[in-house]
Amino acid sequence: MFQLLSVLIGLLCAVPALFGLLPFFGWVQWAVLAGCVIGVIFGSFCQRKIGLTINLVVAAVAMFRLFMGGGLL
Repeated sequence: MFQLLSVLIGLLCAVPALFGLLPFFGWVQWAVLAGCVIGVIFGSFCQRKIGLTINLVVAAVAMFRLFMGGGLL
């Protein structure tokens, strides 16, 4: 059950993460990071780590985008 929940959270966080790659929408990445943290927590309780991996990749993209935009833009 946690595996499915983690994958769903990761996929739901990926959609706004793509939207947040546009200029002046970098603030969306803060919400994406919060969602990914919840997905990582759920994904860490499973044997198969696909949900954990999805959430970590989305979080890495969001963190890189925030780094490039200075944390806000």
